[in-house]
Amino acid sequence: MNASAAVQVEPVAYQGWPHCYRITNGTVELIVTADIGPRIMRYGFVGGQNFFWNDPAGVGKSGEAEWQLRGGHRVWVAPENRLYTYPPDNSPIKIEVSGSVVTATQPVEKETNIQKQLIIKLDATGTGVEVVHRLINKNLFSLNIAAWALSMMAPGGTGITGFPPRGTHDEYLEPTNPLVMWAYTDFSDPRWKFTKKYVMLRMDPRVSDPQKLGTFNKSTWGAYALGGELFVKRTDADASRTYPDFNCSYETYTNNQFLEMETLGPMTQVPAGGTIEHIERWSLHKNVKFSAWTDAELDGVLLPILNR
Repeated sequence: MNASAAVQVEPVAYQGWPHCYRITNGTVELIVTADIGPRIMRYGFVGGQNFFWNDPAGVGKSGEAEWQLRGGHRVWVAPENRLYTYPPDNSPIKIEVSGSVVTATQPVEKETNIQKQLIIKLDATGTGVEVVHRLINKNLFSLNIAAWALSMMAPGGTGITGFPPRGTHDEYLEPTNPLVMWAYTDFSDPRWKFTKKYVMLRMDPRVSDPQKLGTFNKSTWGAYALGGELFVKRTDADASRTYPDFNCSYETYTNNQFLEMETLGPMTQVPAGGTIEHIERWSLHKNVKFSAWTDAELDGVLLPILNR
């Protein structure tokens, strides 16, 4: 066991994978497995619910030839395409523990010559986590890519994100943000709810049709309300840079298995041997319930968290 301040890191078995690591400060815990990935398979309060979906058909397994849903939190290459996005991550990875910091490194992908890495830093107290997502270009040529951080959330909750600050026509003659659709996006679907400041997407296990949208916010964030608790992820976006998918820094997707909360970094020309990083900050919050889903109610819960 390694410890730094109140953070402990210890080897454990999890969901049939024998080689995993539990990171905890006594309040929250994360589990990352060395048997596949890199993926964080659990984040939640100690003894509480797991905010991340774990695919019942894929837990404990490894070695498959094709990419697997699997669940948890992962790093991908954007924009999405079959070659660079879907190489399988079903083989053992390297885990390094340095004090309270856990680094999970995938072998270089033979399909893309990209190496993926997650660096997980849990705060000594509270619920805060910093996750650094790295893409390392091991090719002999440069690549124009972006880092893409995807959290697959447990069923039954509601995803929330906010638009940039709203204003009046006289104040804002220029547009403030895109609202990006996919061919299957259907805003008449009752799982969507829009207010002036926010958009919500409800995960319903009874509805199989997928839904997705994307947007840009300089202060990018997403929240997931589940069982009276709230997961929040945040990152900073640079309005002077170009982002994937018609300039999205945040995307959300759902089907009848999970809801995904996704943040994206800017498109970057990564030289041979170069690395790009994308950082998310996570937190968990108890005793959070929504009933009206109005701007006033959402402001009352979310603004104290986002303004810290």
